[in-house]
Amino acid sequence: MNSITAKTLFRPAVAAATRALMRPTIAAPIMARTGVATARTLATVVTDRPLMQNPPKNQPEPPTLPALFRLKSGQTFQAKSFGAPLTGAPISGEAVFTTSLVGYPESMTDPSYRGQILVFTQPLIGNYGVPSAARDEWGLLKHFEAEGIQVKAIIVNDYAFKYSHWNAIESLGQWCARNGVPALTGIDTRAVAVALRSEGSMLAEIRIGDAQVNAPEAPMEDPNARNLIAEVSTKTKVTYNKGGDVKIALIDCGVKHNIIRCLVSRGAEVDVVPWDHDLVNDPTAYDGIFISNGPGNPAMAAKTVENLRAYMQTQQPESPVPIFGICMGNQLLGMAAGLKTYKLPFGNRGHNQPALNLDTGKCVITSQNHGYALDDKVALKDWVTYFRNANDGSNEGIRHVKLPFKSVQFHPEAMGGPQDTEYLFQDYLTEVREYKVIRAKASQGATLEQPLQAAASA
Repeated sequence: MNSITAKTLFRPAVAAATRALMRPTIAAPIMARTGVATARTLATVVTDRPLMQNPPKNQPEPPTLPALFRLKSGQTFQAKSFGAPLTGAPISGEAVFTTSLVGYPESMTDPSYRGQILVFTQPLIGNYGVPSAARDEWGLLKHFEAEGIQVKAIIVNDYAFKYSHWNAIESLGQWCARNGVPALTGIDTRAVAVALRSEGSMLAEIRIGDAQVNAPEAPMEDPNARNLIAEVSTKTKVTYNKGGDVKIALIDCGVKHNIIRCLVSRGAEVDVVPWDHDLVNDPTAYDGIFISNGPGNPAMAAKTVENLRAYMQTQQPESPVPIFGICMGNQLLGMAAGLKTYKLPFGNRGHNQPALNLDTGKCVITSQNHGYALDDKVALKDWVTYFRNANDGSNEGIRHVKLPFKSVQFHPEAMGGPQDTEYLFQDYLTEVREYKVIRAKASQGATLEQPLQAAASA
């Protein structure tokens, strides 16, 4: 797609009306009033692992056992296990690496890592332990991005067996062990990263204990063959900040808690709905649609793409409902518009990815976690590239030139990472409020015209 420099037309009169009539309200802490029990129906509930809980007192450290990490290409690394001592069978998944220096609790609970063995290129991991499962006034986890650890396993070079941080309540090894997550240390993660960069992300396996280390090789499971989005998505509609001045439908493809927080803290009421939710036949009058991040192959979410395309076709050019997507949401919106996706060689995962805004020419540093990207080489009518990765040139966002539909491949909510682009949430909600005013005026005008038409015909 070609980029244009013209920005979406600014509507000063509507913006003034919005500021005067619909100022953002402070989000009501309704989840806090309903208690922790309600938090058990939060988005991205993990059905095969326990919900996030604080550890028991006097929790022992897991045993340190001999282990092995093998890439499908054949490279093998001897290691020590410091997490869950799963000695019964090999553990396999897609091996990917992140260049983030901090934020391992947030990364490990990010649903976008579902089914993956996460390799940290930062050598020292675990030195600040793991914080508590405290929740904020909306019932969202303060220090984690979903209920339970989402990665299949982690690989580190140098695990800090002794941690130190005022907010920590357990070690990384203890946290992994009680969540059933394998963790290996003593591996040359530089060599692993070189292999993945040279040959691409690939399947890998972990073996723990002498018996497994010396056992024959076994087939490896490819998590991308499963519908990971369906696995991590909420199964029922969940509402946050009831009574907010605008109502947002958040399509949960694996939403991070801080995405919800970035919306409700700015006054919006948010309905988190399942990944395959039918927007067209939903009787709720939503003021905005938001598509979350998520794991795996976007082709698995064909139903989401179908629903988005159908919904966009129902929108009136004069008063459409704004749509915004993040990460997987960028890919799904692009597919609904007519683009295709492709698998990146080794993906973009870390906190220092440069994204160039093609409207303004400004470059922002972003947090990213994805293995697929939109192929924007094909020109689509009324759609342009919004952001582009300054490293590999891959797509980092799209937008419609006439309608308030746009998305970004990076994570403006961070957690962890830079907050350079968090303004996008405010921009989105400003647009949502503006169009809500437009629709209200259009509806009021139609209501007034009906009696006049009836009188004229009489």
